[in-house]
Amino acid sequence: MADRRLQVFHTVARLLSFTKAADVLKMTQPAVTFQIRQLEEEYNIRLFDRLHNKITLTDAGKLMYSYAEKIFDMYHEMENTVKNNTNNVTGAIKIAATQTIGDYTLPDLLIAFRKANPDIKIQLKTADSMGLGHLVENGMVDIVVTDVPSEHKTLCCKEVSYDKMCVVLPKNHELASRSQVSIHDLANHPIIMFEEGSGIRSSIDTYLKSQNMDAKDLNILMELSSPESIKRSVESGVGVSILPYSVISKEQQLNSVVTLDLTPTLSNSLYFVYRRQKFMTKNIEELVDFSLAYFRNSAAEEQASKNASHIENYSINNIQDTENM
Repeated sequence: MADRRLQVFHTVARLLSFTKAADVLKMTQPAVTFQIRQLEEEYNIRLFDRLHNKITLTDAGKLMYSYAEKIFDMYHEMENTVKNNTNNVTGAIKIAATQTIGDYTLPDLLIAFRKANPDIKIQLKTADSMGLGHLVENGMVDIVVTDVPSEHKTLCCKEVSYDKMCVVLPKNHELASRSQVSIHDLANHPIIMFEEGSGIRSSIDTYLKSQNMDAKDLNILMELSSPESIKRSVESGVGVSILPYSVISKEQQLNSVVTLDLTPTLSNSLYFVYRRQKFMTKNIEELVDFSLAYFRNSAAEEQASKNASHIENYSINNIQDTENM
């Protein structure tokens, strides 16, 4: 592993914030400051200028940052070369994901992946969207799974799936008898939203713009960070919400809420983010390829189930019409 002090410096330099770097690295701010001070003392330089609670890189800091980028690139190239010096798919994959994706989307996928690749160990950690990119940039994880695409030049971002969104209502809600609703239909109803900054909220905000609306046009009663809190609030009749179908599968089975399709359709994409290099490790390549096939097959099975349900309902209606003749 590359020098820890250099990892800390690289993160602070990327974020230009000791506080944010401490959050991303799961360290205390004094510990981050200590690591930076050690580097400065070792090289007898000042890496950051501090003015009005803001920091900027000094010329020496910019030079060290450019070398840190090259060092991390070389380290990952070495790591991948060594790992790929075998035809076996073994070892471990370190994955980081947002809380919602880690709790609801990944478990079934990773269980299926492990069954197909029993020699690969999976290490999954969750973090907020802001810190995920830095975890993979600094080599702390191999791959990030997120609903926020990355445009960073050193990272490869591949869309592997999308999760259709739905409107979730209390069982006795006046809109519950419909089969679908528009975002305009929800404007006058109390609504519970994900907090700003989350991937799901970003998808909803973008969708609102496409419908010539914004969040101010909705009667937002609460903004919460946890899907569980949102679902419990809907179940208790506090308001309605917009959530991915994957998040409310248990509630659908228990029939504790009503779900309606949103029209036009709104989907939340899923992205696999990893370092852009000459080649991926076999582990990461296997996981990405497996995930593409897994979600593609899941979508096909879901569509086949809907088609079968439609045919069954059509047949029942025809029988009833015939009996009434």
